[in-house]
Amino acid sequence: MTNTNYNPDVLTCIANLSSDEVFTPPQLVNRMLDLLPTELWSDKKATFLDPGCKSGVFLREIAKRLDKGLETQIRDRQKRLNHIFKHQLYGLAMTELTSLLSRRSLYCSKTANGKYSVCEAFDNPDGNIHFGRVEHTWKNGRCVHCGANKENYERSGDLESHAYDFIHTNKPEELFNMKFDVIIGNPPYQLSDGGFGESARPIYQLFVEQAKKMNPRYLSMIIPARWFAGGKGLDDFRDSMLRDDRISHLTDYPVASDVFPGVRVIGGICYFLWSRDYRGPCEVSTSLNEIEDTMTRPLNEFEIFIRFNKAVPIVKKVLRKKYTPLSDQVSSRKPFGLSTTARPSGQGGVRLYATKTVGQVERSKISLGVEMISKWKVLLSKGYGEGGESREYPRMIIGKPIVAPPPSACTETYIVVGCYDDRETAERLASYIKTRFFRFLVGLKKNTQDTTKSRFSFVPTIPLDREWTDTMLYKHFALTKAEIAFIESMVRPMAENRDEESGGEASDE
Repeated sequence: MTNTNYNPDVLTCIANLSSDEVFTPPQLVNRMLDLLPTELWSDKKATFLDPGCKSGVFLREIAKRLDKGLETQIRDRQKRLNHIFKHQLYGLAMTELTSLLSRRSLYCSKTANGKYSVCEAFDNPDGNIHFGRVEHTWKNGRCVHCGANKENYERSGDLESHAYDFIHTNKPEELFNMKFDVIIGNPPYQLSDGGFGESARPIYQLFVEQAKKMNPRYLSMIIPARWFAGGKGLDDFRDSMLRDDRISHLTDYPVASDVFPGVRVIGGICYFLWSRDYRGPCEVSTSLNEIEDTMTRPLNEFEIFIRFNKAVPIVKKVLRKKYTPLSDQVSSRKPFGLSTTARPSGQGGVRLYATKTVGQVERSKISLGVEMISKWKVLLSKGYGEGGESREYPRMIIGKPIVAPPPSACTETYIVVGCYDDRETAERLASYIKTRFFRFLVGLKKNTQDTTKSRFSFVPTIPLDREWTDTMLYKHFALTKAEIAFIESMVRPMAENRDEESGGEASDE
């Protein structure tokens, strides 16, 4: 039976639309606001800034709380609303369209001084939600502020420049000429980099860094969680975030569509609360499959941020054994100097593993790694999976290993995990790779499709004097039943069916 009284929040509906600039559902906004001190809502001097307004939902939900919290101080509701809108709430819109949408959400009118505006205090149409076209500042083909590619983003005035006010200035405090108690929002995540396959350059970290420069009492933002392990343009940001003991709360969603229905963000999303006057450990909450796990811990325990609280004691047990990390022996990209586009020549004495094919190549074509040609090698596909965005748990993490006999080489499609004089040792490494234990440790650092050398730094280089099984590994590292159960809830057994789990690996021509 249809509920004719159902009146959905339009901002909830908009949040279900997929976009590079993700709109935020009101429910998520209120979870973030719940982290702020309750006394803020009854402080008529408290000021709030959303530096990346899209729908205006942050300012709207803050206005609701202030309206209730200031009832006893400003009893006349119209005067109360005038005060809140004029003196407490500020926003910088992403585009001209989102400026209109944000004003409509906050003032109930696309113009702040319009006939239908709920605020009577403005004498200008913008109110406190500003938008003005800003141009990029080019140097050597890149914007000096956001890194945008000049070829892609040098545009005529009738197109959006995507040069956002907040990060295209060295003095953000001059945008409103005031200090803010709270800076909160959901900034744009990335810009197309104009590279191969429409690669993207992250920009959300620039909003966080700029906000910190303004030194508010509180800072809270929703951002992609890929910074946990660093990566393209994010290594310095990761390090600074992990060292920052002013982050009091961090809430992580490994599957972004759990909070942004219909939106795919590889690696998941998170939001945090940074408190200027706080120093200490962070309350970390991870929400997966409607189960939330919370632990208070320092963010900088490890070189990266481990998103799963239950994984922390497992990693500590592994590191306690002081084995050399497997990453020390894993090859870098292009282990033999051959790109992904290289194909077998059909002749030559070296077996070549290339994208979805195996053939022959001349030894003279190989420019790097020539000392590995005559060895037994274990190869892994460099690209596998979706970096944790799939709802399906347990996951595979990496593809099935290939034991490559000599003489052989591979293109950039693969990395070399190990290189040995004999077949038996290579096969024992391949068996180790197939264990859930091994893939679990890789998965803690793998939040994208890329399987790179650094992903193996938690994996111990155990002696390959036997064929290791999960049972043997669990016992060797003294894992508890609960820790074993957690690993097996995260990683599924590796199927023997090559076609099912190979991730597009090579097959003979």
